[in-house]
Amino acid sequence: MRHEAHDSELFSSKLVARALDAGFTSPLDYYYYLRYDDPAGREFDALIDSLVVGETYFFREMGAIRVLCDEMLAPAIAAGKRPRIWCAASATGEEPLTLAIALAQEDRLGRVEIVASDISPRALARAKEATYGPRSFRATSDEDKARWFDRVGDTFVARRELRDAITWRRVNLTDAGAVSALGTFDAIVCRNVLIYFGESTVRNVVTTLASVLSVGGPLLVGASESLLRFGTLLNCEEHGGAFFYRKTAP
Repeated sequence: MRHEAHDSELFSSKLVARALDAGFTSPLDYYYYLRYDDPAGREFDALIDSLVVGETYFFREMGAIRVLCDEMLAPAIAAGKRPRIWCAASATGEEPLTLAIALAQEDRLGRVEIVASDISPRALARAKEATYGPRSFRATSDEDKARWFDRVGDTFVARRELRDAITWRRVNLTDAGAVSALGTFDAIVCRNVLIYFGESTVRNVVTTLASVLSVGGPLLVGASESLLRFGTLLNCEEHGGAFFYRKTAP
């Protein structure tokens, strides 16, 4: 986990910078404005956008996605079921689109339901547009780029079949009620976000994620993230070099 003192300092610096950009010289005045004078939440949304980390790209840690699709979802699909998959904290959409590509490559895309979420309104707007520049393709082959994206000037737009396969939602992972409202999922992908939370927040978020995960369903986190010390209802399993946390019965 990241050092919480460092994270607190980083959070404070970003908060002060956003307050100054909004015309406030006092963080307390900014707080009162957010709490009492921002009913539409526009400034709060701007603050969120300034705080979140949106680093992502296509085919990131692809081995784990292949295992998820080919070993964990394929049997249910072959049995005629329609698994629900949630890509949580998906930023500008590269990860759920990567998942959609992996499923489409094996003719499984139309047999699943993909929900993707993020807390940032700006990131979600970009995800829905599905238009990307070169930085998003640094792990993508020319063949895959040509197959799954249409070139528009200097950018690339994901093919319609990929975009239509994903339902986008704005969700704060620390809001258990908002997460519960999404329903139950057969698999959850929540990668490279828990490292930005303190341990108590990670514990709460993992508990919330587990509450909407079907028994036997896998949770996939980032390669650098470990949940072993949290003692959850999730058992760690290794599949094809990737680690998954599978929900067990109560």
